[in-house]
This record gives sequence, C-alpha cells and structure tokens, in this order.
Amino acid sequence: MTAPGLPQPEPGADHPGVPDAFGRLWTPHRMAYIDGEGKPTDDAPGQGCPFCRAPGRPDEEALIVHRGEAAYVVLNLYPYNPGHLLICPYRHVSDPTELDDSEHEEISRLTTRSLQVVRAVSAPHGFNLGMNVGAVAGAGIAAHLHQHVVPRWGGDANFLAIVARTKALPQVLGETRRLLAEAWTGTAGILDDGADG
Repeated sequence: MTAPGLPQPEPGADHPGVPDAFGRLWTPHRMAYIDGEGKPTDDAPGQGCPFCRAPGRPDEEALIVHRGEAAYVVLNLYPYNPGHLLICPYRHVSDPTELDDSEHEEISRLTTRSLQVVRAVSAPHGFNLGMNVGAVAGAGIAAHLHQHVVPRWGGDANFLAIVARTKALPQVLGETRRLLAEAWTGTAGILDDGADG
C-alpha cells in the first residue's frame, strides 16, 4: 500500500496473459530514454547536443541547478537515483584531455560543491562519481563530456531496478532541481558556508 495520491501498483491478475502475483508499476516516461528521444544524431556541437542546448534555456526548464564560468550543473533527465547531477563544461569536448585548466578546476570545484549540496538536501549514504569517456564505456552522450554525481543509499539497488529494470523515484525532477538550487545559493538555509561553487 502506498500513500494516497501516489501511483498505485496494479495487480498482475487484472492484465491479459497468465495471472501471476506480481504488481505492475507502469513507467511509460522511460520509453523516451529507451527510444533515444532527444539524443544527438551526430557528434557535432550546437542545438543537436542537449548539453550545448541546455545553457540557452531557463534554469527550471533545463533542470540547471547552478551555472559557473566554464561549466554548469544540471539534473540528469534520466537519473539513476534522485539528485543525480551532471557537471558539464559549456564547451563541447568529448575527453577530459581536451579540457583547459579553468574547465578542469571548475569541474572539480563544482563536484565538491555538488557533494555538499546533495548531502545537505538528501543525506545520502555515499556517492558514485565518474565520467564515461566514449560510447563503449557507457556514455549515453559521448560527444559532450559530463561528470556524474550519483547519490547512493543503502538498499537503493533493490529488486525493482534489477528485476523490472525500473527505478522508483520519489520526487519529480522540477522539485528536486528547486531544492538543490535553493541549497546551492543558500536560500534554503541548509548550507551557510557562503560558497557558491
């Protein structure tokens, strides 16, 4: 039983086919990711690349949490966990060796600040940090480098993700973005160190 107003699993016996004891939690929004919606058709910079396009849109629409001088922080549109952030250089490069010193330094600072902000907002038990360089390494958008900051909690890799290839996210992305952006700037009163990233 879930709380009123939240999606309710549907009993498997109510669907065609052989009845079983499994509930069904429908996640049709994931089809956009599976179908590659919005994924670049080539490696070129510009409006075809979502990481080049995002800085030209309003923060709320693009899910941008913070804008720096050489890089910005954005929520992953298809998060592994709630609060999954991506740190992207504004410049369209595909490999860390192509970053200049200011981009390297700012991505490092933004990574540190991301850990502080997500800890303050969500109290995760740990993080996965990393870059997937090249499609063969798992980069969904290999042409525009991005650093992943993935909050982790004990038990977050539960049966649902493993068996059903479905992730239950308890909060809509816009609300997560708002909470993180407010904590980043200090307007939420969570962080009071004065750092702005």
